[in-house]
Amino acid sequence: MKFHDPNGLVIVSDFSELRKCCNLGQKDLDVRGTSFPEQEFMAHTVPIARDLPSDTWDDAVIVIEEADKEMLNILNDAVPQAEKNFGEDVITVHISTVQMERANVDSSFKEVCAALFKGISIILDMTWTGWDRLRNLADQNGIIYKRGDSNTNSYIQAIDDLLMLKNATDVGLIFEDERGILLSIILLAKLYIATNVCEIDSYRFPELNQSLYYLIGNSIIRLVVIDDFTEKTVSKIRAMRPSPSYYAIYANTAKMDDFFKTAVQGGLVKRHGIWNLVFTDNNYKEFKYINGNLQLNVSITILSMKSNVCCRLLGLPSNCSCPPDVKIFTLYFRRLIGLVVSLMSDLQASGTSMEPKTGRCFSQNASQASNLTSEAFNKNLIAKLGNNDTFEYWSEKGIITYKAEIVLETVENGSPELLATWTRHSKIKEADRKIKPAKRFFRIGTTPSVPWTVPKLDADGNVMKDVNGKDLWTGYCVDFVQKLSEEMDFDYDLVVPADRQFGKKLPNGQWDGLIGDLAKGETDMVVASLTMTSEREEVIDFVAPYFEQSGILIVMRKPVRKPSLFKFMTVLKVEVWLSIVGALTLTGIMIWILDKYSPYSARNNRRLYPYPCREFTLKESFWFALTSFTPQGGGEAPKALSSRTLVAAYWLFVVLMLATFTANLAAFLTVERMQVLQFDGILHVSPIKVKVVHLLRTRVLFQSPVQSLEQLARQSRINYTVVANSGQHQYFMNMKNAEDKLYTVWKEITLNSTSDQVAYRVWDYPIKEQYGHILQAITQVGPVANSKEGFQKVIESENAEFAFIHDSAEIKYEVTRNCNLTEVGEVFAEQPYAIAVQQGSHLQEEISRKILDLQKDRYFESLASKYWNQTLKAQCLNSDDNEGITLESLGGVFIATLFGLALAMITLAGEIFYYRKRNTQDKQKEKKKGKNVDKDKLMIQKLASKLQMKPAPTPFFEKTTNPPRVSHISVYPRNFPFKE
Repeated sequence: MKFHDPNGLVIVSDFSELRKCCNLGQKDLDVRGTSFPEQEFMAHTVPIARDLPSDTWDDAVIVIEEADKEMLNILNDAVPQAEKNFGEDVITVHISTVQMERANVDSSFKEVCAALFKGISIILDMTWTGWDRLRNLADQNGIIYKRGDSNTNSYIQAIDDLLMLKNATDVGLIFEDERGILLSIILLAKLYIATNVCEIDSYRFPELNQSLYYLIGNSIIRLVVIDDFTEKTVSKIRAMRPSPSYYAIYANTAKMDDFFKTAVQGGLVKRHGIWNLVFTDNNYKEFKYINGNLQLNVSITILSMKSNVCCRLLGLPSNCSCPPDVKIFTLYFRRLIGLVVSLMSDLQASGTSMEPKTGRCFSQNASQASNLTSEAFNKNLIAKLGNNDTFEYWSEKGIITYKAEIVLETVENGSPELLATWTRHSKIKEADRKIKPAKRFFRIGTTPSVPWTVPKLDADGNVMKDVNGKDLWTGYCVDFVQKLSEEMDFDYDLVVPADRQFGKKLPNGQWDGLIGDLAKGETDMVVASLTMTSEREEVIDFVAPYFEQSGILIVMRKPVRKPSLFKFMTVLKVEVWLSIVGALTLTGIMIWILDKYSPYSARNNRRLYPYPCREFTLKESFWFALTSFTPQGGGEAPKALSSRTLVAAYWLFVVLMLATFTANLAAFLTVERMQVLQFDGILHVSPIKVKVVHLLRTRVLFQSPVQSLEQLARQSRINYTVVANSGQHQYFMNMKNAEDKLYTVWKEITLNSTSDQVAYRVWDYPIKEQYGHILQAITQVGPVANSKEGFQKVIESENAEFAFIHDSAEIKYEVTRNCNLTEVGEVFAEQPYAIAVQQGSHLQEEISRKILDLQKDRYFESLASKYWNQTLKAQCLNSDDNEGITLESLGGVFIATLFGLALAMITLAGEIFYYRKRNTQDKQKEKKKGKNVDKDKLMIQKLASKLQMKPAPTPFFEKTTNPPRVSHISVYPRNFPFKE
């Protein structure tokens, strides 16, 4: 490979070309007495053999990167142009180039050593980061050493300053190249150190390498390289953890359209202020999102070189029209060569010695040489660039670069607005708008759990989706995350693990679920109903608890009160009722028999009872036996001693039965209400309960539910279960294992004890197997798949014969919303809920402070009252102690009364009908009898007329004044005078 110029300069890449163009053999390669093999000259430039003019300096060495071979073409044009600017045959420049191989630096350095042995006047270092080894070599030998700027340094510095102003910790860089593109995720965390060796094809991606080497020299970085920016690459970026906080694309306008469109379609452009587009040409106003029909709903930042920079490099006025496809670096490199040639010419004209310096790279007595030429060059350079508006000089780094001015604009909805300007000295100078950091973005892990995180449903009961098709969530944790995002100023995505579990430790030591995602970096934090455990703290860190102690609780259904209108009839068994009816019937018959056959009854002893007395017929006897059950009593009792003895015994029976019935009826009605009150967690005591406490005690103990976990474990009537593989399930398994371990240790101590009586006291230690029994019962019933299934089983058990052991917070939430559920016992195995972060995360302290601030503002109390609203229980139809006995329980009494009333009306109708019928018959008989009487009277009158009979005179009896021989008696219910 070779290049020719009008002045006879030949640039070659290997010795075969050198021999051909110069007609040299192996011996001609001896330089000043020393022979070098061909392999030490991979790319060397020598002057052609001809007479040189008097104003000549030679042996300048330009070191370039192996990937920047295009600079050779620029150099081939720039050197003749520089010579031409001084006039024909005035100055001749002889330049040697060395291509530095990053993979083989020693070989490249040997090339420099070969040039040094021949003689070097000036070294121009065009490598991306500067070659310190080369600089030291120049200082040791008194050679002028200067550095040039790379292609993308200005843009990289501007982006770096912009991101530092935004407090950025990482950025994704996307570069354009003629042969392809490359995405490199650069983590610019100043406090985070990570080493990751990555081989990059410097031939394909020179711009990327320039940027990376600059950042390596100024920052501690971690590199992740992904080849080709396509839809497949976008999916990889989305899956990258941690994801970049900012993105920057370096490309011309045509490529920028394609790259940014791919990013938008891939779902990467969703947040404000995180995308920075660096246009390497002067045509950014033709960007489709500025001068097109494409719209954005987020803001982006655009960086472009000021047009006057291009004009100055072209040597035109600042208001010139710069070509759209101009390459700033090409213009800069051309002007740089001209500047160096001009400075060397000025030095030579001033009489400063420009004699090439020779030396050896590996000299044992190397020392700092006096470099008057270099000092003179620096003074001349500073003086020349003092009022120059094109170049500037960094004396501390020895870099000659151009005065770059970059404009920063923000674009939203296609209208660019000036944001700031950037220069190397003043850095970013803000305009009217202030540059603010973009909101931080966190992936927050959570999992469905009522009421912490639940799907948001529409009116039809379907899960609602956002614009990206993701499920929408609501609940305590969602509200808490939203509040944190407002307080800490960040954006977030809720991430639900694939298995929707909190996570358990696998046999290989890894974790799945929420814990696994957080430990692997898939999420930045976890906000869920996650309890703090020592096992989890081995892989993650917990923040200070944000919720009160939560634990495990038992929930059951309140027993269904089946209303019965004839509840009073169930007080006594059927056989008791039949026995009462039999006793009543038998008593009525016996009273009738005794009254009929006893010689001392009122019926059979008229002499002793001449006044009217109650006659106990069979009907009257039954009526007496029946009315004896009423407070009014049965009325007048029989007169015979035998009958009265029977009645006395019967009344004792009635008193006992009435007392028993009354007590049992009160007990039944009270127990029913006490069950409800006990399920509500409050046991009220009223006077009626005190009176019948001896009857209630047995019934309450039998019908009331269990009140603790110990009672639940000791009984067998009520089944219970937990959610499979839940924290509650794991708790019982751990406790069962602890019991087994304790039993094993206890047994070993006991069996290995000596004859000492003190050692035998270990036998007195009670070893319980409570949790083993509980776990066995749970296994027999079968754990449920989720909490919804567990609560459904409880609700289906109308007789309160099923219990569900679950998280206390969720149980309390369900109890406030379901009147049929009630808490049983106290909370046990209490543990706090806390936010989890990655180990060593900087978020731990920040979140802790925000939680303390929210606690001071009583935010958590108001949030808890929103989801655990106790006022909702007021809507439940609960019976309290002041409600009294309802009509549902005693309605049968009224029905019986109404039935008696109806029966009485029917009887009345029958009586009226019977009376009328009999009255008609009596009238007919009287009518017939009246006819017969009339005939008799007529016959008597006829006989009297014939016999002329007269009526006898009425006798007179004197009234006696003596009192009657019959005494008056009092008849219940009131006294009245006796009348014959």
